[in-house]
Amino acid sequence: MNWLLSPFSRWPKITRVLSLSCLCLFLIVSCNSSPSSDTLGNGAATSDRIVIGTTNKPRTLDPADAYETGSLALIYNMSDRLYTYKGETAEIIPQLATALPQVSADGLTYTIPVRQDVVFHDGTKFNAAAMAFSLERFIKNGGKPAFLLGDIVDSVKSTGEYELTIKLKQPFAAFPSLLAFSGVCAVSPQAYEIGEGKFNPNNFVGTGPYKLTQFATDRVQLDVFDQYWGNKPINNGIVLQILSSGVNLYNSFQKKSIDVAALSMDADQIRALRSKAKTGAWQAIANNGSVVYFMSVNRNQEPLNKPAVRQALAAMFNRTLLLERVLYGQGQPVYSMIPNTFDVYQPVFKEKYGEDGNIPAAKKMLEQAGFSQQNPAKIELWYRSNIPTTTLNATVIKAIADKTMGGLLDIQTIGIDSTTMYRNISKGVYATTLLEWYPDFLDPDNYVQPFLQCEQGNPETGCEKGGSVSQGSFYYSDHMNKLIEAQRQEQDPRKRRQIFAEIQQILAEEVPYIPLWQGQDYLFAHNGVNGVKQDASQLLIYSGIKKT
Repeated sequence: MNWLLSPFSRWPKITRVLSLSCLCLFLIVSCNSSPSSDTLGNGAATSDRIVIGTTNKPRTLDPADAYETGSLALIYNMSDRLYTYKGETAEIIPQLATALPQVSADGLTYTIPVRQDVVFHDGTKFNAAAMAFSLERFIKNGGKPAFLLGDIVDSVKSTGEYELTIKLKQPFAAFPSLLAFSGVCAVSPQAYEIGEGKFNPNNFVGTGPYKLTQFATDRVQLDVFDQYWGNKPINNGIVLQILSSGVNLYNSFQKKSIDVAALSMDADQIRALRSKAKTGAWQAIANNGSVVYFMSVNRNQEPLNKPAVRQALAAMFNRTLLLERVLYGQGQPVYSMIPNTFDVYQPVFKEKYGEDGNIPAAKKMLEQAGFSQQNPAKIELWYRSNIPTTTLNATVIKAIADKTMGGLLDIQTIGIDSTTMYRNISKGVYATTLLEWYPDFLDPDNYVQPFLQCEQGNPETGCEKGGSVSQGSFYYSDHMNKLIEAQRQEQDPRKRRQIFAEIQQILAEEVPYIPLWQGQDYLFAHNGVNGVKQDASQLLIYSGIKKT
């Protein structure tokens, strides 16, 4: 994602599937609707609605403040954006726009025609002025994701009843992809206000295929919007059952209280459900993920201030073994911070350090750096102890180092709670940390700029202000800054691909981060429930699910 360079604004994204800061939500019923009689009080599935189970609580339904999966998944299914992803790909196609934008020669002005046949859930007419209002509100209300547009957009205006003109502060080739972010959707000017902190967390009034009819702490109900301009859902509505734990989600699915289990369960629960799916008990739907799990390496801490030590650490990793031990193989090794879902992906860490690592090379680099069995390289590995996956990941990494590195490398694992880690990581107190990255929009820039760009720093002391500070690596390179700006300005895909190739080569050489694996989501559906799919950003698409 294209982060603001503020540490505070970035970390909530990384925690979004963990829902660490979920607030209590009060029951509301909009449009004077009452809970439908086609669902049981305990959330048991019936024939008329699709019942989806999840542990991801929505913190808010206001798109100007939503920055967690639980919130964004609901907003995605109740809203339309100017652009969206085509099926399960990262290809951008028009949604509320009627065509891809016309871009000025300097890359700063985007002219976008919008649809004429659209109304909001409250009956308000949609036009370019309503879309301009929505984007302006997203920027000015100061919500968690406001920086996504605020750092880039200079002005938004309706230059015709159905023509929108957006001017940027600087060229940004990935801008159309950013406009597909769930929170950058159209909202009714009659239901929302523009103003710092003026949020509407318990309601949603957009243009999408579903409208909100109930929002409670453990249950959300969506009805089909009968005036929807596009293809209407093929089901009769959605009940989202919010469960308190992965165990409860696992049990509810097995008892058939829900039709679809969608995020999140532990790896052993997923393995058990996958095993039974092979017998025909139900369906297991695997989705290639866009989430990258990685180790952040602080170049300011000894001995990681030596490039050879960072390279030795990178050469030690056996990703296949790590994935098998931590996630029972539920994922795939990734050899760049850019996932392989993009055509610019290059497996640079595999090319430089081997597919499953290179232990002899790692040992040699440490010895040349002056370390021995009597004087091993001591590296602290910090992990979030409240997250089982990162706890196990740290344990396995240490075990690999102890078994294979001949005493040359001493990894000391230290667990802390997530809140403490996010608060302190930009202060430089951690040598290495285990993290994951969830993209806001699907473009390679979102896996590069937030990690490698530094707006203030120098080669000696590292980054003092920028994305790499927020990620805990403190990486600084003037050349890298220029490459990042170049790819952001370049409209030619071929030339942009060449720039990303150089960026990735430098990443593998200087090792500010070590990519580990690319996540893989599993959805589970009972037999007879069809059309269970995620879009490319890993959000479940409700409208295509149907029971037979």
